[in-house]
Order: sequence, then C-alpha cells, then structure tokens
Amino acid sequence: MQHLKESIRQFCRERDWEQFHSPKNLAMGLSVEAAELLEIFQWLSEEQSRNLSPEQRQRVSEEVGDVLIFLVNLCDKLGLDPQACAMEKLQASAAKYPAELVKGSARKYTAY
Repeated sequence: MQHLKESIRQFCRERDWEQFHSPKNLAMGLSVEAAELLEIFQWLSEEQSRNLSPEQRQRVSEEVGDVLIFLVNLCDKLGLDPQACAMEKLQASAAKYPAELVKGSARKYTAY
C-alpha cells in the first residue's frame, strides 16, 4: 500500500495536480469513479454480472483502479490508513451483525 501511495503522490506532483486534491474534491471524484464502475453493471442480469466479457472485465479493472487511486489519495490527505479503516469497520460490523443472528439474511441490523 505504501508503494501505491508514493506512486500516486509522484504522479500528481509531476502534473501539479495536488492543488486540486482537497479532501472534498477527492471524495467527489471517488463518487464519480464509483458511479462509472456501477454503470458497467447497469442493466445486466445477476448472471451476466458474474460472467463479464473480456472487454467488460477490462473496463471494470480500469474503474477499480480509478476508485482505489482516489480512495488512497483521499486517505493520504487525511492521514488515514485505508487497511486499518477497513479492519476497524469489519470489527464494528461483526459486532453489529453477529453471524448467528444474520447468517443468510440481508436484513439491516435494525430489523433484528
């Protein structure tokens, strides 16, 4: 993750783009890139979404890259460790959604 963060920093410095990368702008860009990822799956059936063509997989790969770059850049600007954030969230979700209560259910924690 550190290598990726440094690569993103260098890429942005070389283009003088850091001036545009406020947390607000990065969060907005992250949302846009996530929407572009979602667009690939729009109108596909469940089965089609599991069996993408090579071209669709390539597009997904590119959008996942964009999403990750924006997320890592945002975390870098805010001094957050994205892996630590994810682990903390998993622990909180495990407490909120005990496996013995929610296994096989998509209900929200407020429903049980």
